[in-house]
Amino acid sequence: MKKIVILLYTTLLVVSCTSSQNKKTLKNANAAIEYAKTITAAELKEALYIYASDEYQGRKTGEPGQKKAVEFIKNHYIATGIPSPIAEGDYFQEIPTSYFSGDIKDSENVLAYIKGSEKPDEVIIISAHLDHIGISGNGDINNGADDDGSGTVAILEIAEALKKASDKGYTPKRSILFLHVTGEEIGLFGSRYYTDEDPIFPLTNTVANLNIDMIGRVDPKHKDNRNYLYLIGSDKLSKELHNVSEAVNKRYINMDFDYTYNDDDDPNRFYYRSDHYNFAKNNIPVIFYFNGTHADYHRPSDTPDKIQYDLLETRARLIFHTAWELANRDERVKVD
Repeated sequence: MKKIVILLYTTLLVVSCTSSQNKKTLKNANAAIEYAKTITAAELKEALYIYASDEYQGRKTGEPGQKKAVEFIKNHYIATGIPSPIAEGDYFQEIPTSYFSGDIKDSENVLAYIKGSEKPDEVIIISAHLDHIGISGNGDINNGADDDGSGTVAILEIAEALKKASDKGYTPKRSILFLHVTGEEIGLFGSRYYTDEDPIFPLTNTVANLNIDMIGRVDPKHKDNRNYLYLIGSDKLSKELHNVSEAVNKRYINMDFDYTYNDDDDPNRFYYRSDHYNFAKNNIPVIFYFNGTHADYHRPSDTPDKIQYDLLETRARLIFHTAWELANRDERVKVD
């Protein structure tokens, strides 16, 4: 009889714990949906019309327009109460002119973060490049609305949504770093400086990098199906990261993922051409989110009026959900 009582007690305890865990998981998922909805097309549009305006002069690395860009990003983080991991009030990772090739002036990455509640030393990095190609020889300004204004404002909105969640008790278990890198257009210099010279968080503690470079437009291949996104690199170093990405998409967004450019033999070699690569080369799992190229790529016609803001909203929410999942899993995704 005593054994039966113990067995019943143990069973009830397991059922109770399981039920409690299921409720907690459901509550967390519902919170993710609630705060993802704070990422809106209207706010993305408002930010991008400023960031990709002529005032920013095409954001060429080291030039006055790029300096305005980093101030815009910094002021957003100050306004939303998201601190820097460098020092209080210091959001700039300074990169000296001697680090760049040619006659490029000194520049800076912009960093902000939300400190994890349970595993603060483990870090998810969400990145996008803040620079563009500047002014053409004939005086035309290359605004870079898609490249990579779209990625920049997406991070700002994702960060704001995560901060709102954190303020309401949903602080991620792991830390999340919002990394805006400079010098991408001239050779991935900003991300290389972070990984090779001055990683603010040790690379061994960096769980994954979600890199956003052009997510506001539709390429010719998908003109009849806007509900898509190219993913590159998700399975290169961690099959588990790839599976998490797929599961998150099916659960929350249900977008068509196109892995064409993920092929090792793809002649475009996009895997090596954006900032995630500097993390991947250090054995950090990555996902590169990309809408593909279009006729306005690296031209003055890449302007904010051509961005499809409802689509930018959906894609930004997808990345928010992926970051939320990676930051809150019991175990960090494993490298194969």
